Amino acid sequence: MILLVRRIAAVCVIGAALAACGAPGTSLRPAPHSAPLPAPPTSAAPPTTAAPGPAGQTPVFTRATTQEKVVALTFDADQDVDAGPRAAAAGARIDFPQLAEALRNLKVPATVFMSGRWADGNRREARAIGRDPLFEVAGHSYGNSSVTGGCRGLPALPANMMRSDVERAFTAIRTAGVPRPMPYIRFPGGCHDTRALRTIGSLGVTAVQWDVIGGDAPATDTATTVRQVLDGVRPGSVVALHRTGGSAPQSGQVVRAVVPELRGRGYRFVKVSELIGMSGGRP
Repeated sequence: MILLVRRIAAVCVIGAALAACGAPGTSLRPAPHSAPLPAPPTSAAPPTTAAPGPAGQTPVFTRATTQEKVVALTFDADQDVDAGPRAAAAGARIDFPQLAEALRNLKVPATVFMSGRWADGNRREARAIGRDPLFEVAGHSYGNSSVTGGCRGLPALPANMMRSDVERAFTAIRTAGVPRPMPYIRFPGGCHDTRALRTIGSLGVTAVQWDVIGGDAPATDTATTVRQVLDGVRPGSVVALHRTGGSAPQSGQVVRAVVPELRGRGYRFVKVSELIGMSGGRP
């Protein structure tokens, strides 16, 4: 009897092994997962956003309320929907290298508001900026169309396209190779209204404005831009500058002039995310 039990057990073991390998006619490769594997854990903290506005509207952040001498330099890398072919035909370069070089050499963190069209047309540089820990990348619509009418001569975006335009911009930024764009946007021209804030409110983004405008686009007078920035900065300021091809060729020069002067006044440069964090999420 004992011998018979042992033989039965052995048969069971062999049968189990065969079952594990697969029945005749089936593949010996492991079966595919029925659900995607979880993403690898990340040690990065969730990005700081401002608290939603009334009735869930997109919050608007302009500057930090603080007495600490901190300032955020921001740069709009934007491109009109139809500007790419025209600019290329004219021999224009819509890029970022000289400005990025100046920021890196001076070790200045910055926030870049990148339009989807710019990301599509400058993927190598978008990827380099997005993977450099000195910078953070946020959205700036897809084709630089305003969400209101009569905004600095920009074409107006229909209300039913506002949400998809923001989503399209972030998709283009990620496709360009920016692994972790920040959930911030800058409205083209800085124009917005209650309808726009309500329409994109469910996207969970924070709209970032500014309290210091450099005026570097379309101006070409570096000295004037430098003076406007230096005269306007105060603790917690957000400075708006540009990098849009030939419209702001002096941006790197502005950075080289402004940064040492503000550091001499005791200022520290931070990204927008740090300013929002200092404000406790208050817009």
